[in-house]
Amino acid sequence: MSDMLQQTNGYAQLAADVLARAKACGATEADIVVADGETFSVQVRVGAVDRLTKAREKRLGLRVFVGKRSATTSTSDFSKDSLDQLVSETCTLANAVVEDQVSGLPDASQMAKDRPDLDLYDETTLDTEVQIDWAKRGEAAAFAADPRVTNSEGAEFDSSSGRVVLANSHGFVGSYKSSSFSLSVSPIATEPGTGAMQRDAWYEVQRKFARLASAESIGQEATRRAVRRLGARKVATKRVPVVFDQETAGSLLANLCSAVSGYGLYKRASFLLDQLGQTITSDVITVYDDGRMEGGLGSHPFDGEGLATRKNTIVERGVLKSYLLDTYSGKKLGLPSTGNASRSVGDSPSVGPTNFYLVPGTKTAEQIIGSVKEGLYVTELIGFGINMVTGDYSRGACGFWIENGELTHPVEEITIAGNLKQMLKNIEMVGSDLVFRGRIASPTVKIAEMMVAGN
Repeated sequence: MSDMLQQTNGYAQLAADVLARAKACGATEADIVVADGETFSVQVRVGAVDRLTKAREKRLGLRVFVGKRSATTSTSDFSKDSLDQLVSETCTLANAVVEDQVSGLPDASQMAKDRPDLDLYDETTLDTEVQIDWAKRGEAAAFAADPRVTNSEGAEFDSSSGRVVLANSHGFVGSYKSSSFSLSVSPIATEPGTGAMQRDAWYEVQRKFARLASAESIGQEATRRAVRRLGARKVATKRVPVVFDQETAGSLLANLCSAVSGYGLYKRASFLLDQLGQTITSDVITVYDDGRMEGGLGSHPFDGEGLATRKNTIVERGVLKSYLLDTYSGKKLGLPSTGNASRSVGDSPSVGPTNFYLVPGTKTAEQIIGSVKEGLYVTELIGFGINMVTGDYSRGACGFWIENGELTHPVEEITIAGNLKQMLKNIEMVGSDLVFRGRIASPTVKIAEMMVAGN
């Protein structure tokens, strides 16, 4: 039996023992999360290692229910005495809090029964020197790509691997392993003559090391993005079409994700309250949240409560089909969980996306830009001027001015403003360039008109 399997079985037995102790201590229901893993992070700046951290940790989180009262605690000490004390303290805490009529575990019949292998784990172990070399090569490629790159905020290589075991008093026990590898590079470009500086960055994240783009290509793309911003200026205030690139469109999609999340909805803090079945975007928009995507950065075989993850249709051709819910927020809204319970060790479940994405269209980013007579191409958003209750939206932006379908010059120190309800309905075009660099991803999108405030 492999060490990994022995460890998983050991944690499953540990979880069963702690759950039995909780029941003996007066808990009517309980669940437990055990997580362990390794993380490595190295930052290189101007060719020298600036920071290096390597850690291995294990933690256990316990949630107990005494009737309709609950408490959650955690520890990194797995000794018998420590766990006995944890159980006792958690049950005491639970008895001391007020009752919550919708609290409790999901029904036993809802527990995940299938455990698909979603290709989330890479057996590859990288030497420290290899990871340092990746960061150094990424930054060196950024410097070599253009003489106007004169400095750097650094390059960072991160890797992690770990395992999660979840068990509850219904008899559910589930586990999975996952890993990730990422490289980011942040060069600073200087304009000859004026000395004006611009920075930008590029990065990639993958579950499997072999799927990561080369360090050189990431560094070169970071430089391309930094250098093209040189000579940026303001523009006059006007209403024009706005094209969001992949990254900034992903940010827009994250706002939609927040608006359909259960906790904001039952607290009546979302502009999409009571909108199920209604048209909330233009008909070119279809959005999925897919927890079963193979190799997905947000994929898991089960959620933070032990329910099976699945592919949820959130928006279909403009119509809001589903919210994102865990058991608690679902009960508050009178709806079933969508398998979107997200959980950190030591915290109660909350709602989180798995792989939340806008289905790509057929047009390239170049074709979308080409459709604009005069407008803005956004490549960076700054600040958080968003009111999720009303949908009012105002953010600082950087990007490029479009004239006659061409990017003419970089722009900065501008603000784009609108209302998310109208912005979603005014999306005219969706690009074909969907790439996942996180749990939320979008291709390029074009909004028919927004206010761009400059001079």
